[in-house]
Amino acid sequence: MEIWVQEYGWAKQSLGWLLEELGYTLVSEWGHGGSWQGAGEYIVLESGPDVAGPHERRRAGLNHLALAAGPASNVDALADAALGHGWTLMFADRHPYAGGPGHYAAYLENQDGFEVELVAGEN
Repeated sequence: MEIWVQEYGWAKQSLGWLLEELGYTLVSEWGHGGSWQGAGEYIVLESGPDVAGPHERRRAGLNHLALAAGPASNVDALADAALGHGWTLMFADRHPYAGGPGHYAAYLENQDGFEVELVAGEN
């Protein structure tokens, strides 16, 4: 998956940080991008001259990434730590069940409008 961002440095601090907390490893980096390797997939964050305008999750295209975050205690710890890395908690009045009863997750948004859903799995 390749995610185009307006400013790679900022994306690395927020999205890159979160990917690393979820077990992804930064495997390559170039002047305006980087690639994080997961268990079988990889995610690229890239800026550059081809990026036209800011991200808007409510337009056609990607709304958010839902990522497995381990047990509920991991979701809570990551959501708390994310606040210090440029993320805000969405749907705070319904957290951690904003996705419905029985769906434990944290919905986070960074300053560029990227939304990530950290989903709790089995303990």
